[in-house]
Amino acid sequence: MKVVELREKSIDELLKVVDDLKASVHQSQMDLMMNKSQKNSDIRNAKKDLARVMTVIGEKKRNA
Repeated sequence: MKVVELREKSIDELLKVVDDLKASVHQSQMDLMMNKSQKNSDIRNAKKDLARVMTVIGEKKRNA
């Protein structure tokens, strides 16, 4: 997910993305614990995307 794309979205849309990413991280962690998946990179990438979204939300709140 690119930061440019995120900056075009409203805060409400970004909050929905945050919820989706948190669910994705949780599901990936559960899959990893139950040996359904061997990809640690999925969790890492989702966490980085989550951090990007949270950063953009913070920027929007400060500028508003």
